[in-house]
Amino acid sequence: MFRAFTAGFVDTVGFFALFGLFTAHVTGNFVVIGASLAHSAPGAIAKLLALPMFVLGVAGTRYFLHVLERKKMPAKAPLLGAEIACLLAFMVAGYLAGPFSNANSGPAIATSMLGVLAMAIQNATSRTIFSDIGPTTVMTSSVTQLVIDGLDMGMRVAKPAAVARFNKTWPPILAFAVGAIGGGFCFLYAGFLSLLVPSLALVYLLPRKD
Repeated sequence: MFRAFTAGFVDTVGFFALFGLFTAHVTGNFVVIGASLAHSAPGAIAKLLALPMFVLGVAGTRYFLHVLERKKMPAKAPLLGAEIACLLAFMVAGYLAGPFSNANSGPAIATSMLGVLAMAIQNATSRTIFSDIGPTTVMTSSVTQLVIDGLDMGMRVAKPAAVARFNKTWPPILAFAVGAIGGGFCFLYAGFLSLLVPSLALVYLLPRKD
């Protein structure tokens, strides 16, 4: 739940602070890229760069995980540490350089990429070392599956696997929603410093033993 909370929080902060950029959602960025190019909206450069940065972040995370596995080293702490480091760098860059008046300025773009990189690591680890807790950012498919399984349960036709999936799916959805709302209000009062909240949430997940 802490990871889904983090995703919702960081995505909302990015959307507010960086001219509609979704740091955690590739799908959302495809939409805003189209809108930015068609209507000359601010932030088109950062939104165009977000996809390759996200791909590089996922690929780098996966490669690092392979290296750790070959060396038979624990993976959760190093990868969570990398995400926390990127989140803190995102926070510091935004705090020092923001608020941004020019979405296509170098500082705004660099800050945006740090946020995207942090969420790329989160997405990659959600599909690998944290796959047991389910997706923490893909809310469209999660909500769709939740409704389908919930209806089947209500009609008493759900199989045990559907019940288990329902119980696994709703906590991340709720946590993401809480994170998104919290991110919005916290950013209004604390700006980029509000990113300390999801950073501390991830610190709480650091394992004492892998």
